[in-house]
Amino acid sequence: MSPIIEALHNSFIMLWEILWALLLGFGISAVIQAVVSRKQMEKLLPDSSPRSITLAGILGAVSSSCSYAAVAIARSIFKKGGDFTAAIIFEFASTNLVIELGIIMWLLLGWQFTLAEFTGGFLMIVFLVIIFRIFLKPKLVEQARAQAHRGELGLMEGHAQMDMSVTGGPFLKRLFSGKGFTAISDYFVMDWASVIRDVALGLLIAGALEAWVPESFWQSLFFSDRGTLSIIWGPLIGPLVSMISFVCSIGNVPLAVVLWNGGISFGGVISFIFADLIVLPILNIYRKYYGIRMSFFLLVASYAAMAAAGFLIEIVFDALGLIPPRGNLEVLHAMISLNYTSVLNIIFIFMALAMVMRFFRNGGLMMLKMMNRPEMAEPVMHIHEMHGSEMHDSEMDDSDSHEPGMHDHMH
Repeated sequence: MSPIIEALHNSFIMLWEILWALLLGFGISAVIQAVVSRKQMEKLLPDSSPRSITLAGILGAVSSSCSYAAVAIARSIFKKGGDFTAAIIFEFASTNLVIELGIIMWLLLGWQFTLAEFTGGFLMIVFLVIIFRIFLKPKLVEQARAQAHRGELGLMEGHAQMDMSVTGGPFLKRLFSGKGFTAISDYFVMDWASVIRDVALGLLIAGALEAWVPESFWQSLFFSDRGTLSIIWGPLIGPLVSMISFVCSIGNVPLAVVLWNGGISFGGVISFIFADLIVLPILNIYRKYYGIRMSFFLLVASYAAMAAAGFLIEIVFDALGLIPPRGNLEVLHAMISLNYTSVLNIIFIFMALAMVMRFFRNGGLMMLKMMNRPEMAEPVMHIHEMHGSEMHDSEMDDSDSHEPGMHDHMH
């Protein structure tokens, strides 16, 4: 097998092993987002009190796992009067405490890593709040607010502003209505569109690294045979590797598999996963959103919190005997066969196709075009509300009848 074919084979095997879990995770996330309004989020985070910080973590955990969308939503919360600390905590929770991340880590790395991810995510948020309380000066926050109001664009701005949630009425009635299914389909497809590049890039890089990079390189980089030094070095090097990988969101989980297999410490894996919000493209967005000084502060504060959380997780899980034995993970050597994975993949692919069809029948193509155009988010939302109402009332008797309305409104 040639090196390129081997790398692609590794990537596809990993994708096949986690596909049903990805679809399930994004489906659950879409259901939650369909009944939780983003406009409500902005009103619930006025300060950095324990209540606001707790709400920021909860709201982030039920939000989209796309790193770029999370950063854009956090800026929107801050611009509209929300507290800066609470907005950043929302951002970190939305990429580190979401259900789809936990499911993928469980499948690829094991339940111990999932438990460590969520426990460490809580610790990282605590560390961030403490760092912000001690070192973040009001003057720097005001400078960041002034820069935020200049409105420089990042990525996924339009996606961050689109609120397709269904509000009003009993929860189950909203969820199982035609409009509810439309909202779930919209969030499902839009979230997939926002992270598919990172998922694909993560799988391709992981497949290439597993096929091309010798194990001796990783062991040398991570000081795998140096005992205590490896435990200290892992949480420090993990975020640095993540920064230069350019992979965000759940796309860095396949890379974590390769790093763990190569010899990085348990805490190093956790800090690597946490670092998707300080990759170089996002640091550049911080610069646009909040200015150079605040972007540097976010880098230093985030890195410190990630490394500290990873190190503490290593110590605690080792003391509790929860660190799994090191060895080649099964996912790296799996074969496609008619087993529960294949059956679940087929079932969830059909469910995903149903939501994709619903999405495109209701002006979805227009929404995809506006994902990076925030100035058009409101018109898109109006279109969504119009079609959601039509779906609820008449179940779209004529799929072509709404196209002129879309076109007229856009112009």
